[in-house]
Formats: sequence, structure tokens, C-alpha cells
Amino acid sequence: MTSSEEGLRAVDVSLDYGGGTLPLEALSSVSLHVRPGEFLTIVGPSGCGKTSLLRLLAGLLAPSAGFILMRERSVDRPSKEIGIIFQQATLFPWFTVAGNVEFALRSQVADKASRRRRALDLLDSVGLREFTGAWPFELSGGMAQRLTLARAVAPQPKVLLLDEPFSALDAISRSEMHCVLLDIWSQRQISVLLVTHDLDEAVTLADRVLIMSHRPGSIAAEVAIDLPRPRIQDGVRTAGFEKVRNEVAGLATDLYRASRPAPVTNRHNPVA
Repeated sequence: MTSSEEGLRAVDVSLDYGGGTLPLEALSSVSLHVRPGEFLTIVGPSGCGKTSLLRLLAGLLAPSAGFILMRERSVDRPSKEIGIIFQQATLFPWFTVAGNVEFALRSQVADKASRRRRALDLLDSVGLREFTGAWPFELSGGMAQRLTLARAVAPQPKVLLLDEPFSALDAISRSEMHCVLLDIWSQRQISVLLVTHDLDEAVTLADRVLIMSHRPGSIAAEVAIDLPRPRIQDGVRTAGFEKVRNEVAGLATDLYRASRPAPVTNRHNPVA
């Protein structure tokens, strides 16, 4: 395969919600390529279709037009090659911490002892080894997302999609999760696509930042980030960070203004 045929791609994808004469156009002609081993982030205004795009890429939704490809094969249903993590931790409350990860390994590892070893290794990689016997309700928000991350990578996906999974975390927990995620990304050599509202987060983590327009969402701009990692050390941003962050912020602001829908006025009593 050539490099353009590898990875996960959306090709001229559109998505309409609802039926009738006035369906809601959520996405319009979106094309993107998550390259093998790449860390990609997407930023965009609320309601622009970021979550819908992730669901399409994961095979949880079908596009109204265009198509999704994973290594040149059509994505029309969920696949073990594509993992997804949502804003809220999605854990089985009836399984322990270790049990949640072991469940994700059941289809791949038949032997219980081998599953246990694999699960413990994964928990070790996210800093939860000492909590193997705990229950999900006993975990903090950051710990729950660490467990969700361990479970998501257990089936060894090629691509991991994340829908603002750190938005509810405090600043310290979020910074810790960045380190955990970058470690897993580099060690497992997977592709990551993260949706975020936080421009600092986007620049801290990504190889490229894609900027979406207002609804109907489309990819309006791209910024490549050629900065060494880690980009924030002991709370201090590395040289060049502010310049790139300001470039992303400037582009995003201009694009959001240009694509913002016109305000609706009452034609019988227009606002002065």
C-alpha cells in the first residue's frame, strides 16, 4: 500500500439528520486522513459536528454521502481496528478495574491467566496497577478515564478516536492524562484523533491541528505543528509554543466568524 492508502480516511463525507423537507445538515463534504502513527487533533465551535464526525469514523453512523475507509476497506460498522473514547468514562460497574480490561480482551485471549497478565500490564501503563480490585464507583474522574483508555487500547486498535475525554478534569489531572496518552501513543505506535475545545491541549499533543467551520461542519484549515515533545515541562511552554498556539487561535477566530450563521430576525419587527 502507498502511504495515501494507509490509515483512516473520510472522503467527501456529508451527514444529514432527520427527515422531511428540512433535514439538519450536520457535516458537508468533509475529507481528512489520519495517517499511520500520527497524532491529529480537531478543534471547532460547539455544534459543528465534531462528535458526529468521530461516530462516522468509528462506524457508529453511516454518512449521507461520501465514505469512510480504513486501509482502503469501507468502514460501515464498529471495528476492533478503531477504538473510541467519549467524554464520559464508559465502564462496566459490575466489573472491577481489572475485570473491565479483561472483558475487552475476551475475544482475543482465551486463557484467563493470560488475559489477567495482559490486563495488569495495561493497568500498569496507565498507573492503575494498585487499583486492580477496585470498583469503578471508587475511582476519581481522572482514574476512570485512565481505565477507559486502558480498556480502549486492549484490543490493539490501529486508530484511537477521542471525543473530549479530558474536558471535565481539573488542570493537574488533565496534564497527567496528556502524559499517559502520549506514552501509550508512542509505545504502541497507534494513530490518535482527538477532538477538543482547548487550543492549548490541541497544540500540546498534535502533529497536525484541523479546524472545523460552523455547521454544517467542514475542514476549513490545517496547521502542522513541528515542535519537539514534551511541549510543556513543569508548567512552562517550550520555545515556539505560543507562536503556533496564536496561529491556530487566529485562524480559528477568523474562520468561526466567517462561517457563523446569520442571526435570525423577525421580519415584521426587525431588531434595530
